[in-house]
Amino acid sequence: MTGFGAFADGGLAWTEGEEVVDLRGLGDVFAQPTLNALMAAGPAAWREAIAAARAHDGPRIADPQMRLPFDVADYVDFYASLEHASNLGRMFRPDQEPLLPNWCWLPVGYHGRAGTVAVSGTDVVRPRGQLRAGEFGPSQRLDVELELGFVVGVPSERPLSTSEFADHVFGVVLLNDWSARDIQAFEYVPLGPFLGKSFQTSISAWVTPLALLEERCVEAPEQDPPPIAQLAGGSDWGLDLDLSIELNGETISRGNARTLYWTMPQMLAHATSNGATVRTGDLMGTGTISGAEPGTEGSLIELYGNTRFLADGDEVVLRATELGEVRGRVRSD
Repeated sequence: MTGFGAFADGGLAWTEGEEVVDLRGLGDVFAQPTLNALMAAGPAAWREAIAAARAHDGPRIADPQMRLPFDVADYVDFYASLEHASNLGRMFRPDQEPLLPNWCWLPVGYHGRAGTVAVSGTDVVRPRGQLRAGEFGPSQRLDVELELGFVVGVPSERPLSTSEFADHVFGVVLLNDWSARDIQAFEYVPLGPFLGKSFQTSISAWVTPLALLEERCVEAPEQDPPPIAQLAGGSDWGLDLDLSIELNGETISRGNARTLYWTMPQMLAHATSNGATVRTGDLMGTGTISGAEPGTEGSLIELYGNTRFLADGDEVVLRATELGEVRGRVRSD
């Protein structure tokens, strides 16, 4: 685990391994309540901050209380895993092609709710909603989604190309897009996910800068058909990060982020291709990351064939190489 975080009582922290270093003595952006000021400063400042954090002989904090590391300006979640999209397509449309016709042409996504993004360790309250026509109550099919998220640092008011990804994106977090499958199933046609997703999204307390993930970069899977001009490039931003899901102390899934079909540079390029702006603190999730082999699925609905979901009291921990964990326990309202 390596990256920057924010103490609950203000100021920034650095972790590399198990040790947490208090950076507040460095002043300036390091004394700010969140990472937003540092993220907005750009790549040169990010490199200087990493060097300063690694060299700083500040206090070591044994049991740090952390907050959401940045103020979330906006939140978008994609659907970038070929295996995940195919698994759900076969499950819910057994008499049709697993993938809808547009899926291989662009990174499909939905607009989430920034105000309910929470830091790791925050309980998730079982959501309530319409489960079927006329029936309102607590979700009985509460699920997890193992994802990566990337965080915009430098804003833009114009479309961004895939080659500009590292100029604008500060770093990567691990992300759990908690999902109420029964609420989602009833509401998502024709406009897509809404209340089945918006109740909570959890992210790690630590943001790992892109510069520290370069050695993890691998070639992404081949795309067929080839992407259109606006989405060309970015294939060198596959990430070789081991992933896992732990449920009540038992590891139930092990996968790798390198299987993602659509890359993070392509997601950013697509999100801005119509002229939409991005701001410091914009968070974009990859969507559930699933592999092709059994036991590499990134959600319970896939792992257990739509038969097992979360009970009250269950604790879920997501882990990934280099990234901070995402932990959450389910409780009733």
